[in-house]
Amino acid sequence: MKEITITTQFNVFDSVEDLPNDIINLMEQAIAVRKKAYAPYSKFRVGTAILLDNGKIVLGSNQENAAYPSGLCAERVAIFQAGAIYPDAKILKMAITAASDTNKTSVPIPPCGSCRQSIAEYEINQDTPIEIYFMGEIGAIYKSASLKNLLPFMFDKKFL
Repeated sequence: MKEITITTQFNVFDSVEDLPNDIINLMEQAIAVRKKAYAPYSKFRVGTAILLDNGKIVLGSNQENAAYPSGLCAERVAIFQAGAIYPDAKILKMAITAASDTNKTSVPIPPCGSCRQSIAEYEINQDTPIEIYFMGEIGAIYKSASLKNLLPFMFDKKFL
């Protein structure tokens, strides 16, 4: 048997105000769209803002459905919309924020597994890392320099 060690590294910002200016704007847009999420069942709202290399910002919020799993997470709403509207643009940065209608989310909430896999597809296809900033409703923000940092053993087309 052989053991391997995998390490990941994040930058931690204490609050939105501590972020770089361009990310403050991106996170503020994610917060605004989070408030428009359609989450009548989970009462858990997520907003995502994506910055593309053409300067455009694409937004997404989670959209639930009584017929689970017909809904879609905010990250995938935004990333699929970016791919549909700007198919040749690269995704540079993502800002993600999550909040519960029933309690304060004060720890950073990362993308779920399905969203990580979807983000991985775009990061691999564009062959450049996507910076991911994520937070709860309040508190610290984590920055991951790449999706590979969140999903070190990515499944991609080279396995097919």
